[in-house]
Amino acid sequence: MKLSILGCYSATPRIIAHTTSQVLETRGHLFLIDCGEGTQVELRRHKIKFNQIKHIFISHLHGDHYFGLVGLISTFRLLTRETDLHIYGPKGLKEIITLQLKLSDSWTNFKLIFHVLSSKESELVYEDEKVSVHTIPLDHRVYTNGYLFKEKPFERKLDIQKAEALNIDKAYFRKLKQGADVVNEQGELIANSAVTLEGHQPKSYAFCSDTAYKEDIVPLIKDVDVLYHESTFLEDHEYLCVKTKHSTAKQAAMIALKANTKLLILGHYSTRYGGLEGFKTEAETVFKNVLLAEDGKEFTF
Repeated sequence: MKLSILGCYSATPRIIAHTTSQVLETRGHLFLIDCGEGTQVELRRHKIKFNQIKHIFISHLHGDHYFGLVGLISTFRLLTRETDLHIYGPKGLKEIITLQLKLSDSWTNFKLIFHVLSSKESELVYEDEKVSVHTIPLDHRVYTNGYLFKEKPFERKLDIQKAEALNIDKAYFRKLKQGADVVNEQGELIANSAVTLEGHQPKSYAFCSDTAYKEDIVPLIKDVDVLYHESTFLEDHEYLCVKTKHSTAKQAAMIALKANTKLLILGHYSTRYGGLEGFKTEAETVFKNVLLAEDGKEFTF
């Protein structure tokens, strides 16, 4: 998995502080997660190919998370895109986008498929043979979901020399990679473990922005490899979390600890602060493996 941060600040965009947007690359997919204002410019800046984005996941209908979407769709149209585009997001998103396209007479020349989300329970919203995506219901001022991306098990690694030594026909190599036991040319059953090794370990990534502190999500993200959790405020401004429905860096760390997360990435910072190190320092008082999201930063895990 590779995560590219296009923007990780809250509220209004600035020259050096872009609003929420990121790209998750996994198992042949480029998933765009949220689409704040200016996302398409950042996609170009980081040389991420537009035509490889086939699925966009929007967390909620606050502008710093989706105001860049209609512009990106319009650019896709101008580039004569033909591939279907799937958009997952709250009820109302389809109406907003299609009204803008209608009034500007800019209907797309590709199929625009909206997946309207309204459930307050976690649900499977996308799945293929390599990856699944579930919603993570969050607690914000409007209906909001995070998303859990999970790779499915990789094929096992075949030791060809051992397989040939045990007289296994090549026609069975694919079944061995898929984990099956097979019969060799002498009719003997060969255990899969005798000729294969574990494949790559599948990874998981949870995106949680925006939300107040919400322990209910812990079972949904238990043992996740990487958790991106909003940390709008530092502890001195925890009182602001009540009315804004945001979290502090320390609260994000508490969720990571309870969920047995391997790595916590902080983001969605308020621009009231002069720097970011305070967020990391505060979170590390609770959870040790903490990294800071920054515009343009890439994480590979």
